[in-house]
Amino acid sequence: MTSSRIVVTGIGASSPIGGTAPESWSALLSGASGARTLEHDWVQEYNLPVTFAAEAIVRPETVLERPVAKRLDPASQFALIAAMEAWADAGSPDVDPVRLGVDFATGIGGVWTLLDAWDTLREKGPRRVMPMTVPMLMPNAAAGNLSLHFGARAFARTVASACASSTESIVNAVEHLRAGLADVVIAGGTESAIHPITMASFASMQALSKRNDDPATASRPASVDRDGFVMGEGAAALILETEEHARARGAKIYAAVVGGGVTADSYHITANDPEGHGAARAVELALSMADASPDDVTHINAHATSTPVGDPNEYQALKMVFGDRIHDIPVSATKASTGHLLGGTGALEAIFTVLAIKERQAPPTINLTTQDPAVPFRISGSAQSLGAGDQLAISNSFGFGGHNAVAAFASV
Repeated sequence: MTSSRIVVTGIGASSPIGGTAPESWSALLSGASGARTLEHDWVQEYNLPVTFAAEAIVRPETVLERPVAKRLDPASQFALIAAMEAWADAGSPDVDPVRLGVDFATGIGGVWTLLDAWDTLREKGPRRVMPMTVPMLMPNAAAGNLSLHFGARAFARTVASACASSTESIVNAVEHLRAGLADVVIAGGTESAIHPITMASFASMQALSKRNDDPATASRPASVDRDGFVMGEGAAALILETEEHARARGAKIYAAVVGGGVTADSYHITANDPEGHGAARAVELALSMADASPDDVTHINAHATSTPVGDPNEYQALKMVFGDRIHDIPVSATKASTGHLLGGTGALEAIFTVLAIKERQAPPTINLTTQDPAVPFRISGSAQSLGAGDQLAISNSFGFGGHNAVAAFASV
């Protein structure tokens, strides 16, 4: 067990508002929206009730070489793009392969590969189904391919806990580094599930916004007129390492990952606990690992999906932890800009949280018309200053299955 802090030395992202982490951050601060009308024949073919989503702004085939892209599902393509950026940003660490690990998540996995293969089977028969179908569709494909690409031999682990997946992978990476299982870990998550079956399913659940006439303003967390989330896609990666290892190689350090909490609601397969006990306990565990109190927290990146029930439930959970002080902490709900990347969203929001600490500003929350009295966060359509002094921020992720994951970051 190491006593060294765990730090972030590299970041990478392919998101609905930017092809890189810096581009995504800049677009977030400018109030951009990644939600757009879908220009695919299948939208009309299946008469989908929701005709928009937040697709990644840069398509993988424009970044990856064709032979590489061809053997990867889009989810793994996005993962590789984000991880390559993060690795380069970290200075391409010279690390023994047996001391390099991968903790990379997804909520759904290779849904495009699976359903394309099903279409091929029905239309052309079993001999035309690609031999690489299973290695492309399996949920651990992203982690496995990152391990192959970077030569990571310590471990290549996958979490699939719905929308909490990549935050949980970051927490796992911290635990693995603290346990001495690696010196450097590539952590994060990915998702590419803007597909007719997932769009139809989420719409059937009444989970998606139906603002087809105005996609850019559809995701509106904490707003009284919110009507559901916007499906997003992409990936984000963080290079995590022990501070000792980072200092020894002269790496730049963005922030420290000082805590994490993972819990389960055991309440309902899709609805979170309305009283917020599981979510509150995840926050408390993250602060306990950080050896911090609720009074130390200076910023919160809320899960805030823009659903009528989810946003107030998150407020209740945070109120349980912070009391009335929750009304004084700058809160950002960045899914208003990016949409909801499902298994990739926690990692992207972790990057936003790290950059908020580094630049001392909580990013704006767009599309907030009239704030719901049931969600009285200190939230704003403009960036909020975090002020001088030490910073401690948390990023929340909650997922179907009752999964709760919270990561805590601190300035260095």
